[in-house]
Amino acid sequence: MYDPKSSRAEEFIDHQEILDTLAYADRNKNNAALIDEVMQKAKEQKGLGHREASLLLACALEDRNEELQALSRKIKRAYYGNRVVMFAPLYLSNYCVNGCLYCPYHLQNKSIPRRRLSQAEIVREVTALQDMGHKRLALEAGEHPLHSPIEYILESIETIYGIRHKNGAIRRVNVNIAGTTVENYRRLRDAGIGTYILFQETYHRESYEALHPSGPKSDYAYHTEAMDRAMRGGIDDVGLGVLFGLERCRYEFAALLMHAEHLEAVFGVGPHTISVPRVKPADGVDPGAFAGGVGDEAFAKLIACIRVAVPYTGMIISTRESAAMRARALELGVSQISGASKTSVGGYADNAPCADNAQLHEGTEQFEISDDRSLDELVHWLMELGYIPSFCTACYREGRTGDRFMQLLKAGQIQNCCHPNALMTLQEYLLDYAAPATRVRGEALIARELTHIPNEKAREFTQRCLEKIRGGERDFRI
Repeated sequence: MYDPKSSRAEEFIDHQEILDTLAYADRNKNNAALIDEVMQKAKEQKGLGHREASLLLACALEDRNEELQALSRKIKRAYYGNRVVMFAPLYLSNYCVNGCLYCPYHLQNKSIPRRRLSQAEIVREVTALQDMGHKRLALEAGEHPLHSPIEYILESIETIYGIRHKNGAIRRVNVNIAGTTVENYRRLRDAGIGTYILFQETYHRESYEALHPSGPKSDYAYHTEAMDRAMRGGIDDVGLGVLFGLERCRYEFAALLMHAEHLEAVFGVGPHTISVPRVKPADGVDPGAFAGGVGDEAFAKLIACIRVAVPYTGMIISTRESAAMRARALELGVSQISGASKTSVGGYADNAPCADNAQLHEGTEQFEISDDRSLDELVHWLMELGYIPSFCTACYREGRTGDRFMQLLKAGQIQNCCHPNALMTLQEYLLDYAAPATRVRGEALIARELTHIPNEKAREFTQRCLEKIRGGERDFRI
């Protein structure tokens, strides 16, 4: 039986409840009166339940779908303004003991070169990322008890936080590693991580077990209940995600929202982020081999529905997607994007000329990227579209996490912090890393956006900090 307060995966992600939800949505996809009722509730910007949101995803009425997308744009602006948070993934190791059929890192793949970064190599990788201007990383590693135990992850985090290069510093490390124990989550919390991210891949249990034939990850319940353990371990910012394309997207959508509802019901805090990756080609991986392919139009609607259903969550889209798809996703609801990403182990520093380890990363990519622009090109592009590229990490370092962050966000107060902080971190980027044309555009954007800070004290504080940054000081925040 479906129970969002249960600690058991099969009860808070209930298969029959999802099937009933999809049947309800199919029966009513042309029911204009009911769809209007749900849309009216969505306009209150307090979110929707999984059944209500599934109706909007199934909606077959073109005018209502247009209204839905307009509403998603409005809600995205209300909660996140025109800021776009920037980050980069950092792959530590591609050794893995799992048998995941959609990932080239699986144990049976004998063609992919295996590599784990030493701490010295991590310093080189992070220095290369700092030279681009990145301040926020997402750590990635295959699951392996010998090559990437929790001790290695913790040591790597300590190394990353300790690296100072010119004006560079990584101020927030998010972690995307396999589900682990409550005690290990406590250790990650104590190491100062930001958000703990774990993709479910698919919530359809039968498909999940078929796609994970071997390894620790094959335990559906243990994997699905990982966020509960993370919360109990004191990590109050967690990030959900589905690998769209493995199963029917409407099934995954309903289950994803049920997971968010579960976290709210049990811990009082929903997901800090929701990621929306799609299956992409990789070594031995053909997206066409899976039954749940999601076309661009369906993908755009999916993003809009997530934004309307879970208005408070940050939404993440990676370089898996093209520039055109990312632009559309940003408009409809996405608030965080990766930039200049490498999905290989050692891909950042190895791209620089270095005779002793040139191109060691080749062949270690987890998936093909579609947007290969440099970080500066991405920053310039975002500003052309009217966005503020933000390198801010202030909320984490000021203790605005978990329910404290959510309270501010849901009350519409977080922008009093985030808007000024975005401008200050953008100013740092412009001075330290930007190309001349990017700097010119950015300075004009900052001057314009300063006038949009409604609180006079916050505006004056921001202006003073901007002058200090121009004078050589760094790392101011509200």
